[in-house]
Amino acid sequence: MTEEEVKEEEISEEKLPFPNAAVVRLLRANLDKDKIIKKEVKIAVNRWLGELCEAVAKELNKTPYTTVTRYDFEKATEIYRKLEKFAEEKERILAHLEAIKKDIERLEKDLGKEEA
Repeated sequence: MTEEEVKEEEISEEKLPFPNAAVVRLLRANLDKDKIIKKEVKIAVNRWLGELCEAVAKELNKTPYTTVTRYDFEKATEIYRKLEKFAEEKERILAHLEAIKKDIERLEKDLGKEEA
């Protein structure tokens, strides 16, 4: 690494939205014990979490009241929960389609369809 790259990394760490140790602790808690997390990944996750927090805050700011409530939070984060459910539903549908494909192949074989 050049001296300029080292200085850039030091500066970027100072401007991170969250303490890096907290982010790394969360990463390590959810990764296999043998995984090594590169510094660039730790910084990228930290920045991404900051962007996510900013997006949620912007949604929270849309409330017309001076007090932000749990309801406002649930509403602001609803899109992220829906994305997670969407991904789960997508996996379920793909597994179901795969089972249908196997049934079709089995039926074709039972009916004597010749493969090209």
